[in-house]
Amino acid sequence: MKIQFSFFLLLICSLTINAQDPIPKASQGKIERIQNFESKYVSNRNIDVWLPETYNPKFKYAVLYMHDGQMLYDAKSTWNKQAWDVDSAASELIDSGSIKDFIIVGIWNGGSTRHSEYFPQKPYESLSETERDTVSKQLQNSHVPVNDLFKPQSDNYLKFIVEELKPFIDQKYSVLSDLNNTFIAGSSMGGLISMYAICEYPNIFGGAACLSTHWTGTFTLYNNPVPRSFLDYLDQNLPNSNNHKIYFDTGDQSLDSLYPNIQRKVDIILEKNGFCHNNWITEYFPGENHSENAWSKRIHIPLEFLLHK
Repeated sequence: MKIQFSFFLLLICSLTINAQDPIPKASQGKIERIQNFESKYVSNRNIDVWLPETYNPKFKYAVLYMHDGQMLYDAKSTWNKQAWDVDSAASELIDSGSIKDFIIVGIWNGGSTRHSEYFPQKPYESLSETERDTVSKQLQNSHVPVNDLFKPQSDNYLKFIVEELKPFIDQKYSVLSDLNNTFIAGSSMGGLISMYAICEYPNIFGGAACLSTHWTGTFTLYNNPVPRSFLDYLDQNLPNSNNHKIYFDTGDQSLDSLYPNIQRKVDIILEKNGFCHNNWITEYFPGENHSENAWSKRIHIPLEFLLHK
């Protein structure tokens, strides 16, 4: 199965970042920008931090790190006029008293480097040379910026979050820094890197939300070695189910049509490794597509699951 390339070309081009873009407006609460956050691991990028209306430095807050930070809050500021509206969902849940008070750290993607930064590196490195060449050609055919051989940079991206960004957030804001109060979330490739983060850094992240996880890595199911490498990696590297929570979901329209069969195999691996309804949810949303509008409809589910008091 292939998806039309025009969709991905539009997506990739539109994710190009501009450090001078205006700060998005929160429907509730407040957004503070850390402009051009410097890193020795990845390119500099904006960080948009959402604080709830009731934020008070005298109290401590949990932290949710989210990828594709320029798409999270304000549809008026995004390329496709869609957004997760995660600030609105978070505010409603906090006001209800059903979840922990928390802040959101929205990490902008790197534009042309997004695919390489979000693509789990160790599963890719487990592929044979021939398989890597196949992946590179499939990405090139889908207009993903690949000069010759695709080279994931996700290990460096996670080092940026864990070694540089998190210590800065822990110092600047009044937050709890332990794994029981540190979470990570994203959609599509952002779902992949969230899965990879909780496996690579189980002592840092206590929960991950992976929406419309891009299990194919490329944009076709035909002759694609990537899903098997992800499944094998998960089976060998899932964190301890006793103190970690994982949320997955998928629709079945547009790009999401590639995911359900693979997600069911993921579900089997999770169950095999001790995950159950207390620490794992997979939701299926027939009729839903691959878009911020779709994710905004259901972001409250993983928020309540991960941050439930």
